[in-house]
Amino acid sequence: MNSTLQKYAIDPAHTSVEFLVRHMMLAKVRGRFTGVTGSFAVPQEGTLPSEIEAHIDASTIDTREEQRDAHLKSADFLDAANFPTLDFVGSKIEGSGESFTLHGNLTIHGVTRPVALEVSFEGRATDPWGNQRVGFTAHTKIARKDFGLTWNQALETGGVLVGDEVRIELNVEGILQTA
Repeated sequence: MNSTLQKYAIDPAHTSVEFLVRHMMLAKVRGRFTGVTGSFAVPQEGTLPSEIEAHIDASTIDTREEQRDAHLKSADFLDAANFPTLDFVGSKIEGSGESFTLHGNLTIHGVTRPVALEVSFEGRATDPWGNQRVGFTAHTKIARKDFGLTWNQALETGGVLVGDEVRIELNVEGILQTA
């Protein structure tokens, strides 16, 4: 096996960062971020990434509800004016092959915490323009209070307006960098 590392840039047009959180203890609201950049390396004939770094533009949050999005960008939640990015830096991999756990540090709202992502290698392909691409899917759960996102409102019927657990789902496609 050739262990030469190949550098990939995250392709924002073919990458999605989505989240799911409970609303009023009744339903789950799905949202996404559209501004994603970053890079990673993968051995030429391997599946395990390294040198992983991703940055998400907090102002690109989209839950399909303009008023809610404005509240999520405010100081009550992400405080996008003071903390313009959510950042992830990978630190180690557990496992091998096409399914593994990626450990790293996630920074949201200026607070950094370790997280573990369950990752699947989705494959390699060459696009019609000759660019080599590689894909991964991943998911994890975080507690928003661990990142200082504590705003909530009690409901008359019991419970709270916004759940603490946030499920994060990623579909990442990278383009091989040749220069």
